[in-house]
Amino acid sequence: MFQQQTFIALGRALPAVIAPAIIADLRIDPAWIGIYFALTAAASLVAQLGCGSFIVRHGAMRMSQLSLVMVAAGTALAALGTPLALVLSAIICGGGGAVSTPASSHLLSRVSSPQYLPLVFSIKQTAVPAGLLLAGALGPLLTEWKDWRFTMLLSAAACIVFALMLQPLCKIFDTDRVPTRTFRLSDFKSTLTAVLATPNLRALSFACLAFNGLQATITAYFVVYLTTIGYTPVAAGFVFSVAVAVAVPGRVLWGWLGSTHISPRRMMAGLALGMAGSVALLALCDAGWPTLLVGLIACVLSATALSWHGILLAETARAAPEDMRGGVTGGVLSFGQVGALALPLMYSGLLDVTGSYGIGFIICGVPALLVGMQLLRQSKSAKF
Repeated sequence: MFQQQTFIALGRALPAVIAPAIIADLRIDPAWIGIYFALTAAASLVAQLGCGSFIVRHGAMRMSQLSLVMVAAGTALAALGTPLALVLSAIICGGGGAVSTPASSHLLSRVSSPQYLPLVFSIKQTAVPAGLLLAGALGPLLTEWKDWRFTMLLSAAACIVFALMLQPLCKIFDTDRVPTRTFRLSDFKSTLTAVLATPNLRALSFACLAFNGLQATITAYFVVYLTTIGYTPVAAGFVFSVAVAVAVPGRVLWGWLGSTHISPRRMMAGLALGMAGSVALLALCDAGWPTLLVGLIACVLSATALSWHGILLAETARAAPEDMRGGVTGGVLSFGQVGALALPLMYSGLLDVTGSYGIGFIICGVPALLVGMQLLRQSKSAKF
């Protein structure tokens, strides 16, 4: 599950990491990056709301394979470079990649100790920064060596190869599938109802909206932003990959603390306030700031805005009915996709109107600040 999510994260993050080359080649406005990722988020929203029945019917491992194949198809389409191809790429990558987390949550919650779910899920979710790290380190270098189309096609090939490698594991891990389970349009409503009718899941959903929206904005615009304050694309990609590397031990540390010493509510409150503060500092950076200081701010942002997933997903799995963990996880994550849809779009609009990257970062950090304050106020009340 760690490996499949690494390839998914790599494929989905690559367009943002090599965005300067794509923008220069296709001569498009940087604000359209937000449009691309908004389409990705919209497709993810639909896929995560409706994937529960498919996971139950076909199995978590089979759906992981499908997720990899769809991301491969989407990244390969993007290499065509036409407007229609880019739109289809965003939709296919978003819809396909979105299934990977509910599928892995369904599988791991079935075979893991409930007490250590935050740690187990955090270890699994380190795959996302691992994929981002690979994208940041290899994407600009491969693009400079060859071109951005070659880089996208290479990523697509890697996803296909790993999907084939998972085939022998389907017989081992998909033993709980229910072949008679069918998908109905009412599944969308049932998933939303299950999430919104439960206070614990509802609170997690709103936190996911704020956190994922900020993460999507940072992922989409961080490298481009650094190039506007004097960094070369390769240098910006290096800073991005170094900062993202911090999220790997960060996620494991937060998961261990959330499993042993600190309540998940307080942990998420601290992460929310940390990401709001660090993104505000990032917005203030300019060409005169030392690279070390910019990198330090980026590392704090990575340790918060890119490191909350394991805690939140573990709490979601705990609160969900046993036979609905994949679907309910998708329902909670669908609120995250609302954030990933709305905040990059808002950022694009602010960038278009003001011409400032910093203003957009500050405003996109406000929802996380509000969530953090609310979680702190509720820290003495009932647990999630």
